[in-house]
Amino acid sequence: MTVLRVVRRGSAAEMERERAMRLEPRDDIVAERSAGDDRYEAVGGPFRHYERRLQLTELDSGHPGTADGERDGGRYELVETTTYRLAVPVWAWLFHFPVRHALRHRRAVYAYWWAPPDRIDARASAVLGLLCTVQVLDGYLGTVLSQTLTFAADEFGHGNTAQGIVLAVVRVGVLVALASVALADRHGRRRLLLATGVASCVVTAVGALSPGLWFLGATQLLARGLSTALGILIVIVAAEEMPARSRAWAMSVLVLCAGLGSGMAVWVLPVADLHISAWRAVYVVPLAGVAVMVWVGRHLPESRRFEMAGPGFQPRDDRSTGIASDTEAAERRRRRLALLAASAFLIAMFAAPASGLRNDFLKDEREFSAAAISLFTVVTNTPIGIGVLAGGYLADRRGRRPVGAAGLVAGAVFVAWAYFTDGAALWSLTLAGGVLGAVAVPALAVYGPELFGTYRRGRANGLIVTVGVAGSALGLLVAGWLSDALDGRLGPALALLAVGPLAVAALVVWKYPETAGQELEELNPEDRDPSDPQAG
Repeated sequence: MTVLRVVRRGSAAEMERERAMRLEPRDDIVAERSAGDDRYEAVGGPFRHYERRLQLTELDSGHPGTADGERDGGRYELVETTTYRLAVPVWAWLFHFPVRHALRHRRAVYAYWWAPPDRIDARASAVLGLLCTVQVLDGYLGTVLSQTLTFAADEFGHGNTAQGIVLAVVRVGVLVALASVALADRHGRRRLLLATGVASCVVTAVGALSPGLWFLGATQLLARGLSTALGILIVIVAAEEMPARSRAWAMSVLVLCAGLGSGMAVWVLPVADLHISAWRAVYVVPLAGVAVMVWVGRHLPESRRFEMAGPGFQPRDDRSTGIASDTEAAERRRRRLALLAASAFLIAMFAAPASGLRNDFLKDEREFSAAAISLFTVVTNTPIGIGVLAGGYLADRRGRRPVGAAGLVAGAVFVAWAYFTDGAALWSLTLAGGVLGAVAVPALAVYGPELFGTYRRGRANGLIVTVGVAGSALGLLVAGWLSDALDGRLGPALALLAVGPLAVAALVVWKYPETAGQELEELNPEDRDPSDPQAG
């Protein structure tokens, strides 16, 4: 429990004015209501417990003719005591000082760069905190192969082509993800999220026992499929829990947590320099994730919108309610699915080899050691959080389309350019491409869960990810084949593949709908309750 005391001293008149101002219930980061006797409690905000009290005390009676001219009854002290506990599990310490500052100074919630545009309640805060914890784990699971493959290939005696094949074949595991998220539309998000989290940790750990590169690839095929499903379900639950103007902000927070998980894999990577087989230690770490998932399972509720729909819910595409005809709704879903799937395909064709083969590029073309690769990755990836935060902030306030398009163009150009450089230019261009490209991530990631109804959201997002994985597999194969054909040079291949994100930027500007600030039921009328007067 945190206690915040704000003390003001002055004349009786000054303190009465101060008291009158503070008697007004707050409506910023917290929404208050009076509980009587100068006491207030929260009716909205990210708090598990909240109470504010005011107490006015006379310090001295004073008398006419004092040096400071106080003739109105002497000096008084007004003490405002706020007792609260944040509803954010695991991550509350990060918000300790920002929230303390916000409670000390009354300002509109929009004035805080670190806060979501909407005031979120205790449930949304708790769910997002739990999802962020799982996202860290998912980020680690999704990174272990790309970080260790070049070292595993050395132990097993394989080159670039074999690595490209492994990275491409592993993508087939997306079929596991597709099946899992489709089940989530029928049986709920929570159950599948917990199952895929535990299973992906266990299967990843099996990879530490690999007798050869193909066995490692087989374990990762299943593990990556499960972790992909986990990532999709995290995003869906977040979108279904967060208020309308804070979904992109939530995506940015989740992306940062995934980056933290990826960074943890990088932190462990230097052990690969100790022995030719030491890369296997990176695969053992996820066993700790099983305990994390068990703990999360005790606290994570079912998605709010899935609960609201109920077991008997059927999506309504009915002209009698004035919503949409079956044909219109189906055609809208097909257009959205085609648009998002094509975009995912083109972006992944570039992004997968740009990230998946970077370590190989640094090791073979620039002669980096494992420690140097780790340092390069930390230095160039850590500031990406700035771009992610800026992207979430701008996408909720300025719109998804301009933010997404600008980030795609800048990211693709600078990242591809970096593969033709060395020295300081390599470091600076990689950094610039990562930060600017990250601006587009929360702006575009939120479209998947936004543009499909509750009972189609998992399946649609699974299909989009599946198509994106196909694009990443093709991109890896093309990049690996071209790099081997060009004496191991990756730059020309990535320059060719960078056309994909540039084409998507054009689609975002001309074809994507603007969804900022709209409720999911507005974007998907078939989800509206027909008894809702706005349904018609």
